[in-house]
Amino acid sequence: MTAISANKLELIQIADAVAREKSIDKSLVIEAMEDALARAARARYGHETNVKAEINPKTGETRLWRLLEVVELVENDSAELPLEEARHRNPEAEIGDFMSEPLPPIDFGRVAAMAAKQVITQKVREAERDRQYEDFKDRIGEVINGIIKRVEYGHVIVDLGKAEAIVRRDQQLPRENYRNGDRVRAYIMDVRREPRGPQIFLSRSHPQFMAKLFEQEVPEVYDGVIEIKTVARDPGSRAKIGVMSNDSSIDPVGACVGMRGSRVQAVVNELGGEKIDIVPWSPDDATFVVNALAPAEVTKVVLDEELQRIEVVVPDEQLSLAIGRRGQNVRLASQLSGYEIDIMTEEEESAKRQEEFRVRSEMFMNGLDVDDMMAGLLVSEGFASIEEIAFVDVDELMEIDGLDDETAQELQARAKDFIEEENKKLDEKRKELGVKDDIVAMDGLDLKMIVTLGENDVKSVDDLAGCATDDLTGWTERVDGERKHFDGMLEAYKITAEEAEDLIIRARLQAGWITEEDLAAQKAEAEAAAAAAEEEAAEERA
Repeated sequence: MTAISANKLELIQIADAVAREKSIDKSLVIEAMEDALARAARARYGHETNVKAEINPKTGETRLWRLLEVVELVENDSAELPLEEARHRNPEAEIGDFMSEPLPPIDFGRVAAMAAKQVITQKVREAERDRQYEDFKDRIGEVINGIIKRVEYGHVIVDLGKAEAIVRRDQQLPRENYRNGDRVRAYIMDVRREPRGPQIFLSRSHPQFMAKLFEQEVPEVYDGVIEIKTVARDPGSRAKIGVMSNDSSIDPVGACVGMRGSRVQAVVNELGGEKIDIVPWSPDDATFVVNALAPAEVTKVVLDEELQRIEVVVPDEQLSLAIGRRGQNVRLASQLSGYEIDIMTEEEESAKRQEEFRVRSEMFMNGLDVDDMMAGLLVSEGFASIEEIAFVDVDELMEIDGLDDETAQELQARAKDFIEEENKKLDEKRKELGVKDDIVAMDGLDLKMIVTLGENDVKSVDDLAGCATDDLTGWTERVDGERKHFDGMLEAYKITAEEAEDLIIRARLQAGWITEEDLAAQKAEAEAAAAAAEEEAAEERA
């Protein structure tokens, strides 16, 4: 660094060399040198002095100035200049302006040179980090090749050439050995700015890594003729991918498998032998779930779109195949379809239906005071609750074989009396629980729901306003690698997420937490964001 004052040409050569080595702009290196010069000059002329340095990028000539602020009353001679004196130099000078004075060049001592070197090193390192972040921030979602540099505490550090990346332990494939110098292919999962520099996170277990590998191996996927709609993985063990074709003449499964399995085998080899089931995607959720459970055969499907659950009935001998080893097959099918899948045998399904028939028959026998034959008749006709009997059109009841007008009217009257009596009991119970009248008056809640909320310590509109949608509808999350469902307070009443959200918003309005203007502003903001996203997507497609 002592050469800064001794050889001007060498200064520019150093800047060129550093810029090439670090792949950063030469002007950033010059700027770092100017900053170092200014700091060294402040050490010479006083730290309160505002010094500006300039290096000519062609000749290497350095110039120093002292900047003085024009003020009314000078408190610091090294940094301020009185207005009167400033106007002698420039008649148009005003308070707050800065005037410059040239400073004689300085010779760097050893300490000043070391300090300047540290400044330049720091600035160049920051510029290098910025360059790395800019290079990789838009590459999230790509597959990249690198060389393993080292392994630290189970995390693999990968050399990407101009940057380093990390494959954390939880993003690696089980039983895969990583050795220094080995080439590795991985998916760029995230790029973040951090105090120690940009961090590039790679993954070999991410579902989209598999999708990208198929894109590289299957030309039809790369061209967009075949789409990979969804991927579910048990990394290193087994995976399922849902594929569809935009060309009816091309079989998406066959194209992904390849001649004698060559294409899928290339992906399997890259993933250390991970078995891959290629599933034909279908817009019909029930059909897709049946496809996803292959190789098991399915005899019956009962779908609940609101709760995102599906009951699947399989022959007794197919149960273990449908569930898979340690539940792997049904778990991957559930991840692939987005539905919670309940699998039962034909025998179990028959027993369940018989139990439902018995429970509903007893409910009608006890609630409507009818014999088992009449109760069974109502269940067979599809009635599931006394409320349905009470509020259905009488003509619909009369359509049931064996029911005349008088019997239908009597059944409906008994149903209404039962509901009225039940409501009285429920209202007494909610009062015992301390549930306030304000929540009772809310639309969308019946007394059964209100009592259930009270039993869960939601006893006022304010309490309801503080709930989240999941609190009411339930939610599913992964616990110790397994999907686990947590019941919501009103889940038994089959309340949808939209209904729950509407209920909570109305409670917040009633409680005064938000206003109609707030809602309108949020809606406008959401619509603007959606429009911007759509516009960006349209530009990418173009």
